[in-house]
Amino acid sequence: MPTSFIQTLRSRSFATGVHVALWALLLLVLLKVGGKAPDYRETESFSAPPQSVAPIARLGPLFEASQWPAASPTTEGSSAFYTKYFVPVPSPAPPPPTTRKIEVTYQGYYQSLDGPKNAIVKVADSFVAVPVGGAVATNYYISDATMQSLTLTNGLSAPTILLLNAKKEIEVPIK
Repeated sequence: MPTSFIQTLRSRSFATGVHVALWALLLLVLLKVGGKAPDYRETESFSAPPQSVAPIARLGPLFEASQWPAASPTTEGSSAFYTKYFVPVPSPAPPPPTTRKIEVTYQGYYQSLDGPKNAIVKVADSFVAVPVGGAVATNYYISDATMQSLTLTNGLSAPTILLLNAKKEIEVPIK
């Protein structure tokens, strides 16, 4: 028996019948042959509406603005939410700086017949001609000048070497 049922389901005539039935159903839906929807209307109820269990009508006056208490001004400690924890504490002012940085650029040197070498140095925005051993800036002295570099010393740290036409920042004390 199962084999004859399976053969019927696999047959062309069964597939064609299902196909035609679905097309007919679609046609009936599109043409609204199935009838019309019933008319819905509101009717009167046969019983009285149920009475409210909670007495809501008497709660209305409780929420009027005239029943609210007046807001009192808040002072320190009068509110549970007032705190000074998040108020920033002013930090002490930092001490004034004792040094400043200036840009120094070595531009070269010149030497007269029997005179010392004079280095041309651009200090910040001005050009200065200083002999070897002279002060370029506060606590910075020229110890040697060559064609490619200038050596500065300040007595406290290692010598500072300035290359030709290269800017370098040095830190000098404020007068």
